[in-house]
Amino acid sequence: MRLLALSGSLRARSSNGAVLRSVLDLHPGPSGTADIGALPHFNPDLDGEGATPPAPVAALRTAVAEADAVLIVSPEYAHGVPGVLKNALDWLVSSGECVGKPVAVITASPFPTGGDHANAQLRETLRMMTGDVITAACRELPAIGPKTDPATQRVTDEATLADLRTAVGRLTAAANERSATAS
Repeated sequence: MRLLALSGSLRARSSNGAVLRSVLDLHPGPSGTADIGALPHFNPDLDGEGATPPAPVAALRTAVAEADAVLIVSPEYAHGVPGVLKNALDWLVSSGECVGKPVAVITASPFPTGGDHANAQLRETLRMMTGDVITAACRELPAIGPKTDPATQRVTDEATLADLRTAVGRLTAAANERSATAS
């Protein structure tokens, strides 16, 4: 099962980046990430009928299409989804790569809420895009800062790692089930 992970944070030393790297470490199969920071601002005129999408958009769409499941790891900014992540999702809305694709959302925050507003907004957006949101694989991780190691850029808290392992397992199971029923 090939997992594509998208980060809603562009910061090099983001705690959400540490969560994303930890999840990729826990995933037993092939995995990858896509650079959403290189995407142009969403503009349907750049992608209309007969137009060739900008290269970073085409690369994102290809990465999503080739993945068996997509995991989004994101912070919450001002009780919402970071603009760079929303921009990436906007480029995917009408292209069809997310249709029926198993997706999960993990938000991590230094606050006790764990990014609950962004998590709910992302799930709603993904449902509208007809992604198969695997609720059992979604997580809100509160007070993430002390649970990560700045040197390794990984989660070190055993309880959080166990929870992430469960989330990855549930997303993998959903993707494998989808693959088996499609065959």
